Amino acid sequence: MNQPLVKAKDLKKYFPVRSGMFGRAALEVKAVDGVSFYINESETLGLVGESGCGKSTLGRILLRLIEPSAGEIYFEDKDIIALKSEALRRMRKEMQIIFQDPYSSLNPRMTVGSIVGEALTIHHLARGKEKKERVLHLLDEVGVHKDAYNRYPHEFSGGQRQRIGIARALACEPKFIVCDEPVSALDVSIQAQILNLFLDLQARRKIAYLFISHDLRVVEHIADRVAVMYLGKIVELAKAPDLYKNPIHPYTKILLSSVPLPDPKLARKRTLISGDVPSPISPPPGCQFNPRCKHSAEICAQVEPEFIEYEPGHFAACHFLAVEKV
Repeated sequence: MNQPLVKAKDLKKYFPVRSGMFGRAALEVKAVDGVSFYINESETLGLVGESGCGKSTLGRILLRLIEPSAGEIYFEDKDIIALKSEALRRMRKEMQIIFQDPYSSLNPRMTVGSIVGEALTIHHLARGKEKKERVLHLLDEVGVHKDAYNRYPHEFSGGQRQRIGIARALACEPKFIVCDEPVSALDVSIQAQILNLFLDLQARRKIAYLFISHDLRVVEHIADRVAVMYLGKIVELAKAPDLYKNPIHPYTKILLSSVPLPDPKLARKRTLISGDVPSPISPPPGCQFNPRCKHSAEICAQVEPEFIEYEPGHFAACHFLAVEKV
């Protein structure tokens, strides 16, 4: 078996909460708390969960846009955390990000040609006529007319701006792209076009994606495997068809039951969830989902469940599942 393209091991990110006259760090927000996974070449790993569960923070940690508090990150077996200055800058050509908001992620003072071509200049990949030709080719590849080259972002719709953001991410021909909710700000009809564009680009360029979203329908369409995140931890991970047909963690079942179906006759019974998401500053002991879980038992409030493979390629962290399996 080939080595994974991206591998994360026990990643953590704690943000200090400062208080008092001298701004001392009295508490910590556990945004990402011991996450491990891998992404293969040309694979899409979907990452889903409620707002505030740590999805975007995790994506930025993988690119070292945010420094982790602990853990390991490997890209093609290279230790990303150990890289310094120039070595890290060279590595950034291989890893890019596409942001959620196409309106704020593009510099309004720069033309489209300058925005897309900026990476080519920074990494000394092309200049002059060659640079312009490459930018025009990138715009054509993502479905933006060449006339956009000398125009500014405010002249385009949200969908066109996101295509420009995708062209910018492709400029250095990366092997891995973090897609941070790239379609959530777009109309549904435009979402479908952008998702198909991602799939076409992946087929042609063999790109691997970490596709972050809170919309489970979108992730089902694009992901090969899906990881479900709750309060800084991954609670279930499986191949997309397996997770959608047979979710085994109580939290995943609740998420999937809330997804609307297009045909009213097929409407599923919704599973209601009690309580609010606990604070990441003081998460509950044991299983963090136990205060809201109908299967919660004494052990759930005392011992954190292990992340175990219950079926081939299907992992979850739940004491209730462990008892069921026995």
